[in-house]
Parts: sequence; structure tokens; C-alpha cells
Amino acid sequence: MTQTNLLDELMWRGLVHQTSDDALARAAFAGQTSAYIGFDPTGTSLHVGSLLQILTLVRLQRAGHRAIALVGGGTGLIGDPSGKSAERTLLTADIVRSNGDAIRDQLARFLDFEGSNPAQLVNNVDWLNGVGLLAFLRDVGKHFSVNAMVQRDSVRTRLEGRNQGISYTEFSYMLLQAYDFLALYRDHGCQAQMGGSDQWGNMVSGTDLIRRAGLSDVGQPFAVTSPLITTRAGTKFGKTEKGAVWLDPERTSPYAFYQFWLQTEDTDVGPYLRYFTFMARDEIEALEAAHTEAPHQRSGQRALAEAVTRFVHGDAALAQAQRATAVLFTGDVEGVPAATLEQIFADVPSASVTRADLDAADWAVRTFLVGDALPFASSGEAKKALKAGSVRINGVRLQADPNARFDTLIEDHLAVVRVGKKRYHLVRIVN
Repeated sequence: MTQTNLLDELMWRGLVHQTSDDALARAAFAGQTSAYIGFDPTGTSLHVGSLLQILTLVRLQRAGHRAIALVGGGTGLIGDPSGKSAERTLLTADIVRSNGDAIRDQLARFLDFEGSNPAQLVNNVDWLNGVGLLAFLRDVGKHFSVNAMVQRDSVRTRLEGRNQGISYTEFSYMLLQAYDFLALYRDHGCQAQMGGSDQWGNMVSGTDLIRRAGLSDVGQPFAVTSPLITTRAGTKFGKTEKGAVWLDPERTSPYAFYQFWLQTEDTDVGPYLRYFTFMARDEIEALEAAHTEAPHQRSGQRALAEAVTRFVHGDAALAQAQRATAVLFTGDVEGVPAATLEQIFADVPSASVTRADLDAADWAVRTFLVGDALPFASSGEAKKALKAGSVRINGVRLQADPNARFDTLIEDHLAVVRVGKKRYHLVRIVN
């Protein structure tokens, strides 16, 4: 990708929802420009809802532009009202600082902060902490009309909603974000702010503030938004029944992350390949054609899951996720960590047996087979299945003898019981 075609590339991928000035944006991206995207440290990890913006920064850097990632250590103490139907719970300064450090480390996995065109990482607490209230009201607040502020979607929605309202704290958030843009424009030569379309009001407030403050050394400021992605049900992208899909492998395992993308709806495969991968246009169009011709093969979903998991977690984690996925079809659990198996089989029936049961002299393999939450209701059923050779524990086919001992446990506490081809039960050994 070259500098001169970055905006066209973003538009083809469907990543441009609005610009404050089309001609200005095109002219800026035809040369070399600087753009920033902000991330508020509301948690210890970003989730896949933030991945689109991370990828935009990476695209900027790879195209030769200067990418600036802003961690909102200051604004994180206030709380962005955008997309929220009620007031956020205010976080302590220590929590925001800790979250900011974690997000900084996370962003460093994706952006190159060294090399010939290094990205920049900034924290707005560095300039917001130094601004006095009176100076802020005189130099920033005077440029904002309350009449215009209450028309912003993030504010109007809260004012119109029954029993909601908005505090002065969150009402002032757009002034702080606007000041961020001014500070980056003035001190870092940043001409553009990019982000999701829910940030549009805050972003154009920043361009207006820069103009009204009489700054023009860098060139006219502009804003570019990407579309908000929602599911077919209208819910926020990246949310599942079990919660957010995190970029931190400790919070969402590479296996669960891979599965999230693998389960993409057919209608979303093409757009997601454009949004979340660096695949070339011809490669994506070939995948779309193959998917249209044979959707049951899910070639588009596999390519998407592989590309995004590799980008976020690396080749080794991708291989592990693919190996774990294969377990569902083969039943071969060799080499798969117990924690991953717990996730793979989270929705199958499970039971627990005590370690005393394992140590008992009359312990038999049917400990894993007969019981309320186990495959068989009686020893007779278990013996019949054993005789047919249809029972495996941890991938090992059991002999017909129901009293044969079975000592091969996964990490000494887990057994995956498979009956036939698709019937699974999980047995945990407890103390």
C-alpha cells in the first residue's frame, strides 16, 4: 500500500463513514500526514470492538503516515457518555493508571514504536493534569455553545431518555476530547483525528476548536470516522452471551477468539475480511466467490479466523486454536491443555468424581461412565457401549472389560469421555 492510495483503500474496505472535509482528507493522505485515535482505559484490555481502530492505525503506519495512539489517562477519569444510556461508574486514578499501562503494552504488540517511521504513544493525562480550571474555561469553554452541545447525539439521547439525564462531568467530556486534538495538533503536528462514528460530535468539536483558537501551522484539521459495526440482532459488535471478546489471551483464550471469528454469519464474511484483515482486494473477492458458491465449506470464515487470530495472537496461538478446534471433530485431545479443553467442552454435560474414588481398590472405569451427569444411566448400558467399542476416554478406546483401570488423566484432573462420534461428557477429578 502506498501513501497516495490510503484513503481509496479505506473507502474500498468500507472503513470511511464520514469525513469533515473530503477534499482536505484526500489531499492530506496524498502526501504524508499524522492522525490519531484515542483509547480510554476503562479496563485492563481492549476488546475486538477496538480492533478496527487498531488496524486503522496499523494501516496508517504501513502506508507511510504517522500514527499516534492516545491512551486517555485523563479522559478515563471522566467517562465518555457516547453510546451509554446511564452514567459510568467513575474509576479511581490508580485503576485508570494501571489500565492505561496495560493498554499501552497491548498497543505495542501491534504498532511499531521504533524503526524508520515509528508510531507515537501519548497519554492525555500529561496535558490535562496541567490545565487549570479557570484557564480551561477561558481558553476552551468560551469556544463552545451549550445550544450546540445539547444537540450532540450522545447528550441528546441522555437528556431525552426517561430517568436518565447527564452529569456536568460527562457533559464536559467533549470539551476534553476537543482539547486533546488541539494539544496533539499544536505539540505533535497531528492534522487528523480518526475513530468510530459514535465519536463524530466530539471529533468535529476538536476541528472547530483548533480553527477558533487560530492555529494553522500544520494545515487545516479534519476528522474521519469508520462505521459502527453491529450484529444482525443490532447488538454491539464483539459482545457474546458470555461477554466481551478481549484481545488479552488471559481473558479470552486464542481458542475462544478463533471460534468467535469462525462463527461469523455468512452475510458478514465479506465485510469482515475487508475490515479486519490486510488481505488484498483480489484475494478477498476470490474468497467471497468461493463462499457464495459453497457456503457450507465456510472457507471465508476460516480465512477470516486465521488472519485475525494470527494478527492478534501470533502463529503459535493460531496453531493451538486450530488444534483445539479439531478436537471437536476428531476427539483427539492429546497435547491440548486442560484449560482449553474446559472451554471447548464448556457446554457439554459434566460431572465430578473425588480423588478418593480413584484411589479406591474397587475403582473401575465405569466411574467415568455411569451416573446422573455421565453418558449412561446403568452399568448395562455402559457394558453394551464398551462391547461395541464406541467409548473413548481422552482419545483412548476402552476395552470391553468394564472393570479395567484407566489412569491417563489430562493434567491429573480431567477426562473427556466420547461416546460414538459426537457425544461428549467432561469429568473432573476433585479432591
